[in-house]
Amino acid sequence: MPPRFVCPDVSEKNREGKQSARERIAVERERQKARDKRRRVMLVSAAVVGVLALAAVIGVLAANAGDDDKKDTSGPVVAPKGASGDDKLSIPLGKDTAKSRLTIWEDFRCPACKQFEVGYSPTINDLADKGQLKVEYHLATLIDGNMGGSGSLHAANAAACAQDAGKFAPYHDELFKNQPPEPDDAFADNGKLIDLAGKVDGLATTTFKKCVNDGKHDSWVAKSQEAFQKAKLRGTPTVLLDGKDIFADQQNPVTPQKLKAMVEKANQ
Repeated sequence: MPPRFVCPDVSEKNREGKQSARERIAVERERQKARDKRRRVMLVSAAVVGVLALAAVIGVLAANAGDDDKKDTSGPVVAPKGASGDDKLSIPLGKDTAKSRLTIWEDFRCPACKQFEVGYSPTINDLADKGQLKVEYHLATLIDGNMGGSGSLHAANAAACAQDAGKFAPYHDELFKNQPPEPDDAFADNGKLIDLAGKVDGLATTTFKKCVNDGKHDSWVAKSQEAFQKAKLRGTPTVLLDGKDIFADQQNPVTPQKLKAMVEKANQ
């Protein structure tokens, strides 16, 4: 009897080949997704750092611009609850035991400040929540002087009123999320500031509204702006990590990733 040959199951091999190809394609797609995600993160970080580096130059001009506001801020200086530092001009976030300290000078009308918050606040908040970073917020009103209007002053006063209520951090974030275009003095409208408080659970109380409408902390805000000018800072945002300006070296600024690594190393 002649030898019997068994034909290979071509269809089965084809199925195995197709399945293997699909698996390889799926794996490659996942790898590509991961590469794309890393690329997006790098591009966003680079864009934020680029905007902030530019702000380091532009901010010098803005910091030396005209009068901040025509509104009378000569009344008694009333610091918000929990304010700390020299003359109680900073609003703290995080634990005093943290080994690293981040000082942030911001203006709620400042577009570069918003870019900074978008790019860095998730890292900053995470480090503060972990007890590794103490943050000191200082509020400035230089855009009022540069562009005219009083939105920086009104927004800063409202943020101080939110601090009185223990709601500074979430209200601070809402102000930047809803920041109007720089020439638009929308934050001069106390009604808008009170409306935004409605986005923060438990903030839009009668006490908060009165604080905003009365300009309770206007003189405190003016004193903070005076301290900003006396310090001869380059503009907003000015961000100091343990006293060192993280954007001073425009060729090698501190990215969110570098900031995290530096703080975590200090806390080891």
